[in-house]
Amino acid sequence: MSRDCRALAAQCCYQVIDQGRSLSDVLPKAQQQIVNPLDKALLQEMCFGVMRTLPQLEQVCAQLMQKPLVKNFRVLQFLIYVGIYQLHFMRVPDHAAINATVEAARELKGQSLTKLINGVLRNVQRQPQLFDFNQASQAVQFNHPGWLISALQAAYPEQWQSLLEANQHKAPLWLRVNTQQISTEAFCSALAEEDIAYNQPLTHLPTAVLLDTPSDVTALPGYQQGWFSVQDAAAQYAGWLLAPENGQRILDACCAPGGKTCHLLELAPAANVTALDKDPTRLIRVQENLQRLGLTANVLAADAANPASWWDGKLFDKILLDVPCSATGVIRRHPDIRWLRKKSDITPLVQLQQQILQQCWALLAPGGKLLYATCSVLPAENHEQISLFLSQNTDASLQTMPSQHNAEPDVAGKPGWQLLPGQHNRDGFYYALLQKAPQDNHSG
Repeated sequence: MSRDCRALAAQCCYQVIDQGRSLSDVLPKAQQQIVNPLDKALLQEMCFGVMRTLPQLEQVCAQLMQKPLVKNFRVLQFLIYVGIYQLHFMRVPDHAAINATVEAARELKGQSLTKLINGVLRNVQRQPQLFDFNQASQAVQFNHPGWLISALQAAYPEQWQSLLEANQHKAPLWLRVNTQQISTEAFCSALAEEDIAYNQPLTHLPTAVLLDTPSDVTALPGYQQGWFSVQDAAAQYAGWLLAPENGQRILDACCAPGGKTCHLLELAPAANVTALDKDPTRLIRVQENLQRLGLTANVLAADAANPASWWDGKLFDKILLDVPCSATGVIRRHPDIRWLRKKSDITPLVQLQQQILQQCWALLAPGGKLLYATCSVLPAENHEQISLFLSQNTDASLQTMPSQHNAEPDVAGKPGWQLLPGQHNRDGFYYALLQKAPQDNHSG
């Protein structure tokens, strides 16, 4: 039996905000309880929308209710947000939004509150002035937590507002063509044959294709045959910057879900790649991706911060270090991150990154290269991290990024390359390419 998508949306949002679970964990499970594909898409739109606009939805509610619903009725507070989101931000007809939301309350055992929910939603419908947030706090105006707004203002005094606005947009769908299976030209022709509109806006990313409209990727031509992967353009730089070569020993130290591992093997199918991740359940996705794309890697469940537990003593020629991070560069793709991430998370993350970087540096052969990467926009995780590392490791030198990749100016005078969300329709990312000094002046 198919469940009501508004009731499910309320439950998902409740699980994220009150229980600290991620949308990428709860949403797919909720979608499995729905039969109609259109309702699955509607469920996603409502969940993402409530996450993007939560402070504004809370403020509107606060003007119409004496206090928020709590305890057993707490999930119905999120149902009200789902209703308000439909009325103000979606093209659902008002009567349908109100009636369907009130009906969903019955499924959530909120029979006794249907009058209240109906009243709140009808007031929202009648009072558009409730959505005037000019006098509201920055957290409400920009729909981000105050600590993150302050951090961005400090790091990007000129751009903080455009970053917050970029996070409010829906993420585009970028594909990376697997040239081991098909050429980019042939893949684009296959898209054109099925009237799927696309473009290739970044000449320096030859296998990156941007779809005009996001769609079900499993229905695109060549999905089962491994013709392409879904990967944001910002993440696609990793493979090109590390420039793997056949025969090299390469470590992808924090590899799940495996997009970058696969890209390294697409660029150098005869490279000897070890793909490592601490979480064995996340490695299932890595194996599935490798299999679908027809690629082979040595996949290990192990901790990059503790090489003694897994390393065989042979040095690596190249290392990709896509470290655990705050994910503040991919909020438009995962709008719940802004509520799941806390200010107190940043210092422990920075310490973990330092530990992984130091431990993996010891595994790199003299003359070898290590690419440090995050999907963060916070300086503490990025250029400050690399500045500290360079000051502590005299055998490390910062490599300039190849000019064709550096398609826009860098953050002046700071090491590495910071990509900001929304620039060229990409996610926020950071890269720093480090080379280890050769031993005895000859490359090892």
